Amino acid sequence: MKVLFIGGTGFISTAVSRMAIERGMELYLLNRGIRSTEIPGAHQLTGDIHNPESMRNALKDMKFDVVVDWIAFTPEDIERDLAVFRGRTKQFVFISSASAYQKPPANYIISESTPLENPYWDYSRNKIASEDLLMKAYREEDFPVTIVRPSFTYNTYLPVAIGGFGCYTLADRMLKGKSIIVHGDGTSLWVNTHAEDFANGFLGLLGNEKAIGQAFHITSDEVLSWNQIYQTIADALGVEARIVHIPSDFIVKVIPEMTGGLFGDKTWSAVFDNSKIKSFVPEFQATIPFNVGIRRALDWFAADEKRRRIDENVNQDMDRIIQAYHQGNFDRSEY
Repeated sequence: MKVLFIGGTGFISTAVSRMAIERGMELYLLNRGIRSTEIPGAHQLTGDIHNPESMRNALKDMKFDVVVDWIAFTPEDIERDLAVFRGRTKQFVFISSASAYQKPPANYIISESTPLENPYWDYSRNKIASEDLLMKAYREEDFPVTIVRPSFTYNTYLPVAIGGFGCYTLADRMLKGKSIIVHGDGTSLWVNTHAEDFANGFLGLLGNEKAIGQAFHITSDEVLSWNQIYQTIADALGVEARIVHIPSDFIVKVIPEMTGGLFGDKTWSAVFDNSKIKSFVPEFQATIPFNVGIRRALDWFAADEKRRRIDENVNQDMDRIIQAYHQGNFDRSEY
């Protein structure tokens, strides 16, 4: 099967790319060649998806059984993909987001029939609009789209609500005995999915004719509270988690930029019904529990000092929130 990944070297897609090669897929990666990640066995196409001439030079007259766009975020990106890949592929897979599901949720159990509505986060609304555009193309011109909505999927980073994305800042704070923030009282429910588990389900959809015109999420069945998530990270580091519980609405008053990630996603309990992906990909089963996956992530950081990047902006934001909370710079009657 001849497969094109637009991107393919990101946090989630790297694990998927490697597994695709292991399964014998003829994999092409189209990106700008900026990331140093190497995928042995993949064919590298260097081009800028945002530059039509660069795209033409990279793709020439190539056609594919499957095209997956890992880096489409807006309807404009989808319009571009439709223009480029009409007639070039038997299946086009759009990577959407589980954050597109209804917020606040009417039911914490989420299935693919849960409404798509997110008034808090532009990122999610753009994903919803992109899905709408692709499904319109499917209905009106039989464009062969499949939509996949990952939730919080991790591999070589720490999947936390507050503490920095793609950096070592939270672990560094824990190791130094500094306070960390858990939103709310930490009892809301959440699902973290290891990228290798996601890859098992995802690859089963590629070339699957029954998946055309369908949407799926692919997550672990392991459900943890946010308290348990942060405590599991602390246990893996061998330290005590000095947790400060702070209401989400207070956090976003101090740092408004956190509104999308919290109220648009992680504030609410989210438990996913994976019946649909299991019915289309019977071999799919998430097998990497969080206490194992997080140790793998920490081992990855430990293997190279250069990976242990500390984001001082994250540190400053966390210290600012904690200081404001302890100083009582809010109306306690609201909480």
